[in-house]
Amino acid sequence: QVQLVESGGGLVQDGGSLSVSCAASGGTFSSYAMGWFRQAPGLERQFVAAISRSHNTNYADSVKGRFTISRDNAKSTVYLQMNSLKPEDTAVYYCAGRFYSGDYSQPRSYPYWGQGTQVTVSS
Repeated sequence: QVQLVESGGGLVQDGGSLSVSCAASGGTFSSYAMGWFRQAPGLERQFVAAISRSHNTNYADSVKGRFTISRDNAKSTVYLQMNSLKPEDTAVYYCAGRFYSGDYSQPRSYPYWGQGTQVTVSS
């Protein structure tokens, strides 16, 4: 059973930067594609970024150019570096893992999820 644990969330001012991490255990990390999603109160879970097994990346238009997803297979960890943060980026951020099938931007493609970490951007 794959387990994912996020860390690194917190409070940051408008325009600031924050990095969140997701450590995986219980599986062969290098065989999974990984994604980051976020969910604000009252809204559906939203795709943020994805990285394939071969390190190809994709981003939501709302974060393109500001966020960077990366992975370190030796550490079984995926990262999300967030720059130029805006108040509308405030949400619980979740990492997710999937086998290499399905739409990377859809939550239903991911069978494995972390518990989430809160990111709050103050104006």
